[in-house]
Amino acid sequence: QVEFSYPPLKPGEGHDSHSLPEEWKYLPFLALPDGAHNYQEDTVFFHLPPRCGDRTTVYGVSCYRQIEAKALKVRQADITRETVQKSVCVLSQLPLYGLLQAKLQLITHAYFEEKDFSKISILKELYDHMNSSLGSTLLEGSQVYLGLSPRDLVLHFRHKVLILFKLILLEKKVLFYISPVNRLVGALMTVLSLFPGMIEHGLTDCSQYRPRKSVSEDAGLQENTPQLDDYVSVSAADTSNTNSGIGKGGRKMAGNHSLEGQKANMAFSQSEKTCNGAQSSSGTVQHLKVPSRASPASSDSDWETLDPSVSEESSLKEGECENAASEQAETLASEGMSEPITVQPQANAGHAVFVPGLISGLEEDQYGMPLAIFTKGYLCLPYMALQQHHLLSDVTVRGFVAGATNILFRQQKHLSDAIVEIEDAHVQIHDPELRKILNPTTADLRFADYLVKHVTENRDDVFLDGTGWEGGDEWIRAQFSAYLHALLAAVLQPDNEKTLSDFGTAFVAAWKNTHNYRLWNSNKHPAIAEVNSSHPFQGQYSVSDVKLRLSHSVQNSERGKKIGNVVVSTSRNVVQTGKAVGQSVGGAFTSAKSAMSSWFSTFTQSTQSLGD
Repeated sequence: QVEFSYPPLKPGEGHDSHSLPEEWKYLPFLALPDGAHNYQEDTVFFHLPPRCGDRTTVYGVSCYRQIEAKALKVRQADITRETVQKSVCVLSQLPLYGLLQAKLQLITHAYFEEKDFSKISILKELYDHMNSSLGSTLLEGSQVYLGLSPRDLVLHFRHKVLILFKLILLEKKVLFYISPVNRLVGALMTVLSLFPGMIEHGLTDCSQYRPRKSVSEDAGLQENTPQLDDYVSVSAADTSNTNSGIGKGGRKMAGNHSLEGQKANMAFSQSEKTCNGAQSSSGTVQHLKVPSRASPASSDSDWETLDPSVSEESSLKEGECENAASEQAETLASEGMSEPITVQPQANAGHAVFVPGLISGLEEDQYGMPLAIFTKGYLCLPYMALQQHHLLSDVTVRGFVAGATNILFRQQKHLSDAIVEIEDAHVQIHDPELRKILNPTTADLRFADYLVKHVTENRDDVFLDGTGWEGGDEWIRAQFSAYLHALLAAVLQPDNEKTLSDFGTAFVAAWKNTHNYRLWNSNKHPAIAEVNSSHPFQGQYSVSDVKLRLSHSVQNSERGKKIGNVVVSTSRNVVQTGKAVGQSVGGAFTSAKSAMSSWFSTFTQSTQSLGD
């Protein structure tokens, strides 16, 4: 349970209140993960649904540790077990996972080193420090990707990274599985970082779910009011400091709590803004007004552009809830734009301008990125507690990319389309038809091989001094960005059957039926016209492609794995006997021959269909 929160999780209650807002009833189980007692420390990334009609995801980062009770200097009466388990957790309105983790790990370590959990001043200091040092400008740089390494992902999953990428493009139900949690959330969020703009702006609507037995949503809470320029929610007692503590036009985040064993200390950063009835000023910026629906389930005419009634100084009246209209509304307003129709890169900067999409509701660049994948009931839950299991079969959830450490999730295969076992780099796709759709084309295999070669050939020493580019994290993200831009450009071309076959005709047909494609296609994105509308690795079929196909098939098919095992056992026998003769070797070659002949017939059929 929640043991301490700063500011209080619920207005009008004390810092030590155990009660939780209905929307956040799973918070303790997310911050203090299942099976945590098996590890001395762990880190969790998780997402919480927005509160009181605000449409913005709350991003949670939790650092867990355990300590022997006898090591404590001050042992409180409620400590009855031999070990004490606590998590310190931050809830933020900015998706700065790695950056928050780095700061939080230091504070959690220091908090435990005190060996007196009543000393909560360090958590309050963390809250103040984060609010003063972190802001939305950090979303524009590389710090948003801190701790997420596509290099490691490609080294581990190799060509299967592209299959994961396409699975999510198709909005399938994808479950990642591994323990401990830090390896789980790291891999899952790294896959998402391959999608341009996704981490920065694509997850604001990714946790729209309702806990079981929740109160029906009050329609009145869906009214839109301009957004405050802060990321921290203050309780009524703290409101007198709101303006002075925020600074002009500054964007902030914060909050502290802690979780213990079944209690919970968390460094908490609240995001419900001033739902508790504070009065605050937003500074001199204009705001966009978006419709009350987070996702365009209604017709396009519901979506408005600039709210004509905005004034330079917009204030919240008592009891109103804010709607997170746009994190970068200032950019739009300062440029004097009245309608976000065509967006160009900033003239003097390397970063593109992100403005609210008229249809998706997400901040978009000039290519329409990020794609609106995590909208309208498609969830992103980097870590799922067992108490959230019902979400996998919830009728309002159309799909998910979720992470789990409990084996019960993995065993219920009927609830997902694909299970990604991170430990073995194994992508288990249950439906044969979906496997066929995701079977990589020759051009896709070349692309994946290009990535793997650059990553494996450019070893770590190149990156130690920061001079490495090819094969580095940013380079890999650039390759996937180019791949996705080329796919989008190809889809728009007339008579494009040959071009689309390089991406996979069946895959493109399936993707065109997804929510994210339909939303992207319903708006004009002029910058796409400048993109080369062909697969980055198109070209004639060659002998090297046969080798690639063979390598891919060996690694992925059951028969291929048998051949690999046979080769290993053969090699072992050769080494042991010193000569390639004898019964054991003969037996190994016989089994190799039977496995090869059976598998090769399948392989020739697949290559023949490729040739056709």
